[in-house]
Amino acid sequence: QVQLVESGGGLVQAGGSLRLSCAASGLTFSSARMGWFRQAPGKEREFVAAISGSGGSTYYADSVKGRFTISRDNAKNTVYLQMNSLKPEDTAVYYCARRYDLGLVATAPGAYDYWGQGTQVTVSS
Repeated sequence: QVQLVESGGGLVQAGGSLRLSCAASGLTFSSARMGWFRQAPGKEREFVAAISGSGGSTYYADSVKGRFTISRDNAKNTVYLQMNSLKPEDTAVYYCARRYDLGLVATAPGAYDYWGQGTQVTVSS
């Protein structure tokens, strides 16, 4: 079955960096469009970034543009989220997901079918 496993979260001071990883199995990874979402306590899950199967196309939420970079290594079945210049408002549980519904915009959680368990990112001020 499809499994997505995130890692790399932790506690970091504002202005610091973290790199999240999402290891995938049970799917044809090189053709899978992938996305990162996050959810803070009491808030809805929100889109962070998305990437095409080849890695040639990427898309970001305005709130992270210029600070976060999504990438992938299809040889390792892994997608990454490099997060720089972190802010306290970036604190959330971060999830990776596989996009299956191309009829919905990439920012919609409903466009994704498989999700990881999430990894906590906490940014202190």
